[in-house]
Amino acid sequence: MHLERLSEPRDLRALSHPELDELAAEIRQFIVEKVSVTGGHLGSNLGAVEMTLALHRVFDSPTDAVLWDTGHQAYVHKIVTGRRDRFDELRQGGGLSGYPSREESRHDFIENSHASTVLSYAFGLAVARDAGRNDHRHIVAVIGDGAMTGGMAFEALNNLGHSGRRVIIVLNDNGRSYAPTVSNLWNDGGPTPDEPTTVVDRLTDRLSHVFTDIRMNPVYVRRQRRIERFLHDLPGVGTQAERALDALKAGVREFLQPPAFFEALGVRYTGPVDGHDIAAVEHALHNAIELSSEGPIVVHLLTSKGRGYLPAEDDDEKHLHDAPTFDPMSGPPKSGPSGYTESFSRAICRLADADDRVVAITAAMPGPTGLLPLQEMHPERVFDVGIAEQHAVTAAAGMAMAGLRPVVAIYSTFLSRAWDQVVYDVALHRLPVVFCLDRAGVTGPDGASHHGVYDMALLSKVPGMRVLAPSSDLELEQMVADAATLADDGPVAIRYPRGAAHRAEADEVGSGISARRVRHNDEARVCICAVGRTLVDAVAAAEKLAAEGVEVTVWDVRCCSPLDADMVADAARHDRVVTVEDGIAAGGIGAAIADALRATDGATPEIRVLGLPTQFLAHGSPDDILARHGLDAAGIAAAAGA
Repeated sequence: MHLERLSEPRDLRALSHPELDELAAEIRQFIVEKVSVTGGHLGSNLGAVEMTLALHRVFDSPTDAVLWDTGHQAYVHKIVTGRRDRFDELRQGGGLSGYPSREESRHDFIENSHASTVLSYAFGLAVARDAGRNDHRHIVAVIGDGAMTGGMAFEALNNLGHSGRRVIIVLNDNGRSYAPTVSNLWNDGGPTPDEPTTVVDRLTDRLSHVFTDIRMNPVYVRRQRRIERFLHDLPGVGTQAERALDALKAGVREFLQPPAFFEALGVRYTGPVDGHDIAAVEHALHNAIELSSEGPIVVHLLTSKGRGYLPAEDDDEKHLHDAPTFDPMSGPPKSGPSGYTESFSRAICRLADADDRVVAITAAMPGPTGLLPLQEMHPERVFDVGIAEQHAVTAAAGMAMAGLRPVVAIYSTFLSRAWDQVVYDVALHRLPVVFCLDRAGVTGPDGASHHGVYDMALLSKVPGMRVLAPSSDLELEQMVADAATLADDGPVAIRYPRGAAHRAEADEVGSGISARRVRHNDEARVCICAVGRTLVDAVAAAEKLAAEGVEVTVWDVRCCSPLDADMVADAARHDRVVTVEDGIAAGGIGAAIADALRATDGATPEIRVLGLPTQFLAHGSPDDILARHGLDAAGIAAAAGA
């Protein structure tokens, strides 16, 4: 097997193209087998196999800097760069990261898995290279999987084109982000250019490829430059002749190559190229190297997400973008919202049925945030704006200004990308926007960039923002319903974790912005104020202490901002108050409770704030991470009873 003999990128150069095709098949089988055991990003990596092999044959990493945007498409890169033997521990605590990691390999330059950033990194590295600060011959930015819908990518493109920096941009266009890509610039998930459906389509497709081959031929480019200089120097008519030639070329590009958009920004464009034809990709990359001497260039590759694995190819929603553990013979079961996400999905559908002002907005994740059922019921009221969180929030502000009731469904970690918009476009205007933040707190296997640990500390400082944290499935449904009324006075944020939700009974639910006292004893000298998911462990800790003769009052904080005055007053009568949250402790909700207690006349309780440290937390089991930081029942009991 070729895969067993592959330990570093240079090993690829000894293989023929037929052998590379065999290797590609082996890699796909390997990825399916490993991800079936650990879970992980499947479809995006199955679609990037040939592209990655071609990249590492043409470029010499790490002398050439190969940068990966949406780093979940870098599994093949990890295999090629010597980490194949670590895939048994993919995304496990202490094991191989699911994203590029500077700690793992000198071949990994950036590890932020948030999309649309790579072109800005590339610009910065190019500036440093041109200043003599690094020795990279070529800087290659791989972007795709919907990342070109993000505004930051366009900002960087504009800067690259204006500056003329030598950067090679590889656009991995699979027509999708998590869901189908929201963009008119390229493939929309329909028939690809190498599968034209009519005679005219086939003719246009053939002409497009012919013109691409001509335009990207270095000999043609050199001759074109001579013609342009000749026309420019013609006496009297030079300027007009030069403009006529430019107009002719622009017209041809506009007809045959809609992505001429890039060239309007000063970025040369080549493509589309079949991203699964290694020889064709290598040819395009070699030409791009020569042409990049004149400035940045985009190599547009068409790939198929989930290629080579039938269950992924047949998954209409996301082509198995990510997957839990599964049987590789049958593939993962059909996915759908579960746990807290499922509770939100039910609640938003009920809310929309009851109030025709309700609309929902998501940034490329209608499925993972639980909006697909609402989209099926009211397709005209669900807006997927692509990987564009800033736009999503300000668009929601505009909708709210005009009388709608927008609900922004987004992952907690991604809302931080739109912080300015939350504060100044929504909160400053006191607009009725509801933020529903999935994957809040410790999320687990995706690591530092995906843990949603900052939302409470940040949002609780926004004037007028109400921040709610449900402790159960029914609490979340109640909070979504309450938010419709609470939003009359300004924005509301509801944050909830990934995974299974605690199942509550009907009498275990609070309302509005009030806290709920879960456990009470007049003799209790210890009080625990628990936020969201930590309530279950707080109750378990209280029961453990009660068995040891220590009675404990337990409050479900529910509303993190503003704090319930009755809860604070009741906590103040105890000798010790322990606060528990699955967000950062510094500046978090526990710190706010401590401040409120200190401001209470006559209150002198000892206060212990339990939360997460201000540091980047590695990937691993959420339960293990929480336990490591004293946020499980044993840790809470130790803090409350010591």
